[in-house]
Amino acid sequence: MRDTDAGPTHRPVLLSETLEFLAVAGGGTYVDGTLGEGGHTEGILEASGPNGMVLGIDRDPRSVAAARRRLDRYGSRAMLAHGNYADMERIAGEHGITAVDGILLDLGFSSRQVNTAGYGFSFQTDEPLDMRYDPVGETAADIVNSTNEGELADVIFQYGEERRSRAIARAIVRSRPILTTGQLAQVVARAVGGRRGRRHPATRTFQALRIAVNQELTQVEAGLAAAGELLRPGGRLAVISYHSLEDRLVKEWMDRETATCICPPEFPVCVCEQEPRFRTVRRRIVRPAKEEITENSRSRSARLRIAERI
Repeated sequence: MRDTDAGPTHRPVLLSETLEFLAVAGGGTYVDGTLGEGGHTEGILEASGPNGMVLGIDRDPRSVAAARRRLDRYGSRAMLAHGNYADMERIAGEHGITAVDGILLDLGFSSRQVNTAGYGFSFQTDEPLDMRYDPVGETAADIVNSTNEGELADVIFQYGEERRSRAIARAIVRSRPILTTGQLAQVVARAVGGRRGRRHPATRTFQALRIAVNQELTQVEAGLAAAGELLRPGGRLAVISYHSLEDRLVKEWMDRETATCICPPEFPVCVCEQEPRFRTVRRRIVRPAKEEITENSRSRSARLRIAERI
């Protein structure tokens, strides 16, 4: 979960830590690949003033519109674009940018997308089962109502890490058509025996469908590759993730890009001639301070990793 409640006073997750480890400096050029409500972009613009620039990208046109209102006072220093951060090289080129000093990817979704009607992310309200950031293409309802039981179970298990995925998929198929978030939440709850602890029993299933609808893990891999090409030497990449699937991809990519050898462990000598493109800025992940978690409990799962282009 990227931030607190929507609005001009919302606080983006790990803001001060992000600015510190990105080494934001006056006059620099930066990319915020997950613009959201514009909170991180605003922080970078303030820290890079008076001449720094930020290209903010988001798949959700509604988020871009909200951020545009928030960042209007920065004028041309805030360049906002509707698009996918996996395409950041192309989008940057369209804005006359060929290399940047820092890139931020704050993965996941924002509180506004949960709290605002029309997204279909949450089981807190009963609304159409959508879950798309960009309102084009396949919806969660399409997946729920057209995928065969085995494939649906695989989606729920792989993307939601849900151990009861087969029972849930079976219940979904038997209950079709399922058209709203409330219907789906009830079906899942019945399949797993109701609520256990604080977490709603449908949480993992909703996560899995959101990831599948938006192809989030594929986008993470493509976005990291694009960042590697767009950063200039000495530029830094900061990635905030919120669940183990995302964080594992980020960690593996950074380990690979900072490694001096990627030969299989059984090789007696190195033959790969690997030349690392990045260096590790901090080996341990950065987590929110207790004070931030107290103010915004949704930040609890946030993990920040940083690497610097060589």
